[in-house]
Amino acid sequence: MAGRFSIAGSSRTEAHVVVAAIHEGDHVGRGESVPLARNGESVPGTIAAIEAMAPAIAGGLDRTALRDAMPPGSARNAIDCALFDLEAKRAGTSAAAMAGLPSLLPVETAFTLSLDVPEAMADAAGAAARRPLLKVKLGGAGDPARIAAVRAAAPGARLLVDANQAWSAHDFEENMAACVAAGVELVEQPLPVGADAPLSVLPRPIPICADESVRTAGDLDAIAARYDAVNIKLDKAGGLTEALTLLAEARRRGLAVMVGCMVGTSLAMAPALLLAQSADYVDLDGPLLLARDRVPGLRYEGSIVYPPEPSLWG
Repeated sequence: MAGRFSIAGSSRTEAHVVVAAIHEGDHVGRGESVPLARNGESVPGTIAAIEAMAPAIAGGLDRTALRDAMPPGSARNAIDCALFDLEAKRAGTSAAAMAGLPSLLPVETAFTLSLDVPEAMADAAGAAARRPLLKVKLGGAGDPARIAAVRAAAPGARLLVDANQAWSAHDFEENMAACVAAGVELVEQPLPVGADAPLSVLPRPIPICADESVRTAGDLDAIAARYDAVNIKLDKAGGLTEALTLLAEARRRGLAVMVGCMVGTSLAMAPALLLAQSADYVDLDGPLLLARDRVPGLRYEGSIVYPPEPSLWG
């Protein structure tokens, strides 16, 4: 990675990704995933789960059947995105057209500021102050100072914050007040999964977005009264196929939508650009946080990310 990346509960300098490739004749479909340790996933486990599906895929298993054959997660995501890519190449069309979408357009992505002490976060915010949308990683104790420091260093940027489950019902209102003072637009996953019931009664002066609390469309009933938005990530949903269903269901319920990512390469971001076309917030900055991206990769101009070329995906 381009530097140490820290969120509440973890810090790292490398991003480990898994790529599935499915061959048919002269065509190759690819999908990239990022195993999530907090979901009990690992690189070896994800690879084993992908390889275990090889006979079924060789026998004609499609994306619809894949959703019943595997649980949501990184392994299914890699296969689903590879099948999407393969189908598009085999049909000589785009993945967007296969999903019933018009041609993809460039979108504006948020740029993430890693969790640190307020002074360091202010330095990072100052360096990124020209970016129109910043996503600020928070960590619990001391968050009001972090939020204020970022706002002072980037007075013109729109702000989102992501607490990664680090707040509690006890400090929620204090932290929210600091977010209101800084003009934050969205607060992501403030309370831990399994302890977020208080969100249904706590005041929400800023919309609250579910991340870890929602993976698939089947989770929406449980979180609807607690959240105003959902963060859709392919690795959580288990692929683009399920993510498109989650997007439609979230919209039907009147929820705002963020399209997010784990820290991966352009191959992981490319399928999510289909979702990003209609999202309220886009957070597909993974390649911007890497020391180097794969080649060919997506084209980023500042915070604008352009649709993938067929040689990359879709």
